[in-house]
Amino acid sequence: MTSYRSPFLKLLSERGYINQISDPEGLDKLALEGPVTAYIGFDATGPSLHVGHMMGIMMLRRLQQAGHRPIVLMGGGTTKVGDPSGKDEARQLLTDEIIGANIASIKKVFESFLTFGNGPTDAVMVNNAEWLDELKYIPLLRDIGRHFSVNRMLTFDSVKLRLERDQPLSFLEFNYMILQAYDFAELAKTRGVRLQMGGSDQWGNIVNGIDLGRRLHGIELYGLTCPLLTTASGAKMGKTAQGAVWLNEDMLSAYDFWQYWRNVEDDDVVKFLKLFTDIPLGEIDALAAGDINEAKKRLATEVTALVRGRDAAEQAAETARKTFEEGALAENLPGVTVASSDLSAGIGVLTAFVTAGLVGSTSDARRQVKAGGLKVNDVAVSDERAVLKPSDLTPEGVIKLSLGKKRHVLLRPK
Repeated sequence: MTSYRSPFLKLLSERGYINQISDPEGLDKLALEGPVTAYIGFDATGPSLHVGHMMGIMMLRRLQQAGHRPIVLMGGGTTKVGDPSGKDEARQLLTDEIIGANIASIKKVFESFLTFGNGPTDAVMVNNAEWLDELKYIPLLRDIGRHFSVNRMLTFDSVKLRLERDQPLSFLEFNYMILQAYDFAELAKTRGVRLQMGGSDQWGNIVNGIDLGRRLHGIELYGLTCPLLTTASGAKMGKTAQGAVWLNEDMLSAYDFWQYWRNVEDDDVVKFLKLFTDIPLGEIDALAAGDINEAKKRLATEVTALVRGRDAAEQAAETARKTFEEGALAENLPGVTVASSDLSAGIGVLTAFVTAGLVGSTSDARRQVKAGGLKVNDVAVSDERAVLKPSDLTPEGVIKLSLGKKRHVLLRPK
């Protein structure tokens, strides 16, 4: 492990965030001299970010914890283009209105991680549409485009992999790396940014920005990437069989979010405690030496507290404890409402599980029935033609639907 002198790089190194740094000695020296302004970009392709974005968000948090200034760059402009990195096909084009609504929804999550304000180390959120929407095509080609070699652009993974797979790469997407580099140069000039951070798949784009900032403004810039995070079994972080693990409360309940972290693989627990919680390293070592399940519960509670608030985290932990340790029907399990008239007429059991979001389709539900994976009120479903009726309501006035041992939803008539 490289030995750093600045608290910022020491913190990132000790907790496992560093993959590449463009000039380690130069950045270490800069971070010792005073507050460094750094940014990470997030495109607004949906109303919420997911767990896969948390490495970037936590890097900004670590930056601020070490006494530096984070900038959250929202891609109001670049979202209109689409980053080809890691993608097999072009993104769906979104309207300005949808992009604006997505940014407003996403901002709420960052307020849980960062302190925003006007102080020297307070975070700010910036939208790159402010300058990208104002660019004129011919001046962009003449003043910016001339600094980019097409030969070199074709060597970057974001382009090369798409071409190797014989997947179409539009001219629109091909320009993404130019716009991202321009962001870096613009922020360096107008906001004093010296460092861009991101995932390792962004390395080529970051290096382009470093080069452009030097050519346009004569500013020495730096880049730092974190490893692309996968689970111990090689799966991509933030994705499950049921879909993305969203950060916004209205996209995924606090209980389901807590359960995601509670169920991580054993080999990932210590790594995730370092990356996604503020627990001191010595305490993490102690957790690692103890009961792995207790460490998982602590991980789930601390991450949920960070994203959703301490009360929501404690409630989710208590709901899980009652459900699994006491076998009780916890009122705080995720729920879905159905019309009382529909229940009186009878709701097909397969349809009920789809409505609850536990399976994606009736075909999925049918497969789970055959595998013994679906339960109603803790009794396995054996007949895929079964119908739920008011007689299935528990004394609490709900029907408990379960997928496996750990996913439960309460069906409530209204």
